[in-house]
Amino acid sequence: MGPDERVCPQAASLRRRRALRFVLLVGGMSFFADFTYEGSRSIIGPYLGLLGAGATTISVVSGAGELLGYGLRLFSGPGADRTGRYWPITIGGYLLQMTVVPLLALAGSWPVAALLIILERAGKAIRNPPRDAMLSHASGELGGGSAFGVHEALDQFGATFGPLLVAAVLLLHRHEYKLAFALLAIPAVIELTVLGVARVSYPRPAELEATGRRSTANAPDGFPRRYWIYLSAAALVGAGFADFPLIAYHFERAGIVSSDTVPIFYAVAMAVGGLGSLLFGRLFDRYGMKLLLPLTLGAAGYAPLVFLGGVQACLVGIVLWGAGAGVQESIIPAAVGRMVNPDHRASAFGVFTGIYGVAWFLGSVAIGLLVGVSLNLVVIFSVASELLALVPLGFTTWRTVGSSASG
Repeated sequence: MGPDERVCPQAASLRRRRALRFVLLVGGMSFFADFTYEGSRSIIGPYLGLLGAGATTISVVSGAGELLGYGLRLFSGPGADRTGRYWPITIGGYLLQMTVVPLLALAGSWPVAALLIILERAGKAIRNPPRDAMLSHASGELGGGSAFGVHEALDQFGATFGPLLVAAVLLLHRHEYKLAFALLAIPAVIELTVLGVARVSYPRPAELEATGRRSTANAPDGFPRRYWIYLSAAALVGAGFADFPLIAYHFERAGIVSSDTVPIFYAVAMAVGGLGSLLFGRLFDRYGMKLLLPLTLGAAGYAPLVFLGGVQACLVGIVLWGAGAGVQESIIPAAVGRMVNPDHRASAFGVFTGIYGVAWFLGSVAIGLLVGVSLNLVVIFSVASELLALVPLGFTTWRTVGSSASG
């Protein structure tokens, strides 16, 4: 407890409540955003297949979307730090993303649908680094793991209800993909409304972070060495993590899960990710980086279950896949936020996720090509990549523990 908290506990309590309200507002934005775009992503694999795309095409489109969706963060993050226009850049990204998803209902060919899918990823790329930088200002009062964990839980719960809505539409109206995409305009409008409320209520989120905390940065003039080592671990994790559209395509092609049921599997994954984010966020604040070692090891088990198993094994694999996705979206940014100066966080998030996305793209292309050759090779590639990530991750953990002990 700092001196200001001892002198004026009411002021500290007020800052904490304001920080929590901001996290919940940003979480509400993410809830409806994920409701919209994850609802669409739960069916774009079968939808592209229906429009004539094959496995390799679906994998390349998904990977290209992730490449652009992460690569643009190399510019949106530093741009936000350089200009200080965190809210305008965030709003622009959300506007693009929430507009293109319902337009998938009008796509008449797979190239048009592919373009819209890639634009949706671009919108996410534009808004994520400045949004995460603003969100990180609340972590001083709540704890980085808790702040990002609560936000990611709401994010993932939105990603649960979106696919469930889509699944209900497909069950009632078989193969009516366009109707499903059109209905996603409703949560898109709600998201933009919540976004407007958040902008008006918190025009300067940096004020949520106490001055004393803002002055203590691990790397005032750049990114520390452990940031880059940690990034190499995340890149290996991303390379071995198959995109869900390809998993969904495999389910349908192998006759494991029907196209109408695929969104339910995706909803299960997102629900697991949401609950895991709440739990793992609190544990991260308590145990730190070392928590990532067992979580990464556990997530590596998704591949053999998803690509080689039957219905029950695939369901367990999807649970592990969802938990891994939740870790990547919640604990990873919480850890990055601890490593850099507050004024450089958007840049740090942008560079980190940009390089991570390039690795994900290359891994997605490799996995897509291997699906047509051998599912055993897919599993070997994926598991090997995840296990290799434990080496730099272990070094980062050891360095972090060593620094804490020496400090």
